[in-house]
Amino acid sequence: MTDTNALRVADLPQTAPTPFELVPGTEARAALAAELGLSALRKLRFSGRIRTSGKRDWLLEGHLGATVVQPCVVTLEPVTTRIETDVRRLFLARMPETEAPEVEMTEDDTTEPLGAWIDPAAVMAEALSLALPLYPRKDDAELGQAVYTEPGKAPMRDEDARPFAGLAGLRDALKKDE
Repeated sequence: MTDTNALRVADLPQTAPTPFELVPGTEARAALAAELGLSALRKLRFSGRIRTSGKRDWLLEGHLGATVVQPCVVTLEPVTTRIETDVRRLFLARMPETEAPEVEMTEDDTTEPLGAWIDPAAVMAEALSLALPLYPRKDDAELGQAVYTEPGKAPMRDEDARPFAGLAGLRDALKKDE
């Protein structure tokens, strides 16, 4: 089963690029926002073209624009981020072979194996997922200092945990005495 936005490779023209433009509606954006753990996905547009690359490979080039809302990692207040990114995927008819049974993942996330279909909607969702801020934070959000101790005792602070901080004061005091 394929998505309605998926394009069958056998039907794509070999002599001219195939343009696409995706602007998901409210329900589709809400479903994608839920899938990605977003508070909201206000705007989303993905447009570009698919063309041949060599004799058997296909290249998808596009531009993704989105407005996302995520909770701040410090305050949990909503943080709105505008994402504008270019997207490039090379669908290879034959992926490079590896000799080892266990392969370390490369950092190249632009190549994929070519199947019978190319789905711009799937590429859009993946590109959006990769472009999201990992730790969204409001501009004025500050992480306070947590202090834990037993009742009746002085709490230990970050400055107390730095063993050499007191040595600088001692050094200065010794210089004054000389």
